[in-house]
Amino acid sequence: MFFRSFFDENLAHMSYLVGCQRTGEAIVIDPARNIEPYLKTAEKEGLKITAATETHIHADFVSGAKELAKHCDATLYLSDEGDENWKYQYLDEVNHVLVKEGSVFTIGNIELKVIHTPGHTPESISFILTDKGGGSTEPMGIFTGDFVFVGDIGRPDLLEKAAGVVGTADIGARQMYQSLKKFKELPDYLQVWPAHGAGSACGKALGAVPVSTVGYEKLNNWALKIEDEEEFVKALLAGQPEPPKYFAMMKKVNKIGPEYVKGETIPVLSSAQELEKFGEKTVMVDVRPSNSFAEAHYQGSINIPFNKSFTNWAGWIINYDQDIVLIAEESQVSEIRKVLASIGLDRVVASIDPSTVLKDEEKLESYEEIDVQQLQEHLNDDNYVLIDVRNQSEWDAGRIESAKHIMLGTLLDQLHELSKDKKYIVQCRSGARSAIGVSLLQANGFKNVVNLKGGYLAWAKEKLPVAR
Repeated sequence: MFFRSFFDENLAHMSYLVGCQRTGEAIVIDPARNIEPYLKTAEKEGLKITAATETHIHADFVSGAKELAKHCDATLYLSDEGDENWKYQYLDEVNHVLVKEGSVFTIGNIELKVIHTPGHTPESISFILTDKGGGSTEPMGIFTGDFVFVGDIGRPDLLEKAAGVVGTADIGARQMYQSLKKFKELPDYLQVWPAHGAGSACGKALGAVPVSTVGYEKLNNWALKIEDEEEFVKALLAGQPEPPKYFAMMKKVNKIGPEYVKGETIPVLSSAQELEKFGEKTVMVDVRPSNSFAEAHYQGSINIPFNKSFTNWAGWIINYDQDIVLIAEESQVSEIRKVLASIGLDRVVASIDPSTVLKDEEKLESYEEIDVQQLQEHLNDDNYVLIDVRNQSEWDAGRIESAKHIMLGTLLDQLHELSKDKKYIVQCRSGARSAIGVSLLQANGFKNVVNLKGGYLAWAKEKLPVAR
């Protein structure tokens, strides 16, 4: 048997290619939209991808299952669990087999048995793998998707928080409690292959180790230690992070079937003046580090530095009906487009090099950064308003007194609460998220805005007063 895992650090997403070396057939589990890594690996190993599957309708990235079905003529094995709200709607476009609790299918001499594990979502399933080609009659491991992670379990509140379906969080938590009973009955030696690791918003405390075992999780995973259902439900729902805004769109896209990847080339603009031809529905995204953006940037552009947090904040901030112009070095554009496409942001219409933009000095602006000592002085000035853009859990743990809490991902939705006559200081934990916040305010006409260097950490380090 051939086994290879793939990790997308931008999404903290794990996917898997499993092949039968005797027959040359292979399957991809929970594939990302960019299928090139699977194709290259399969070709290198002399395998043909004949199947793909996913553990549930994902909310945090665009699935590559439909893309594999088209490109490889692969058969999709998809969940038939859940009610009519959780059924795939593109099945007439692909070769498919619907599976549910107790279903068994084979890829060459590799057997996959389906167990229904609702909780994260109603249609969630897991796959128990047995390598019969290697002569085994006992299973080797389980693909758990967003059911069980290393050190954590899937959150049941996404439908309620991201899509507004009231009451589903409690139902999902109770389903998860029952699903974990099935998990506890599995052999301790079984390996656990989850769909996410640390950094994913699909849980609240995911471990950074990519693989575990059932036995290890029984001993160490907090969720498997709680025996009382009411206590479990309360603990599971408490402290879950805010789900990124784009999650609701991903559910819809993966349910109805994502668009096929087109890979069209986009124009590279030769002058900043060309930016003026784009309308109000266009967002200009400058991907440079925040310190470079602070020094000089094109008026109206927003700053989302191209790092591991880029995908998350792009999903929070950019609307799906907006065209996107990238202010980025040409060597970065292809990778940035792939990252945006991974969450369905396909409307990149042009790019321009930062050096080209910076030549148009009349259209440039900058912003100031202050330290915590300067902040102390401004807090006594009624003209200044301190905005804390951290997550709710961070705010609850401690905050600078007099701060106004607007989580970064919701800042654009709450601009109506702010006045352009005021001066704003934006603050987060370290100064990175607040820099994005400053760029959003500036791009929307709030010109009296500064960033707090070092953020809450610098404030706490100086032992300055905090509220709890």
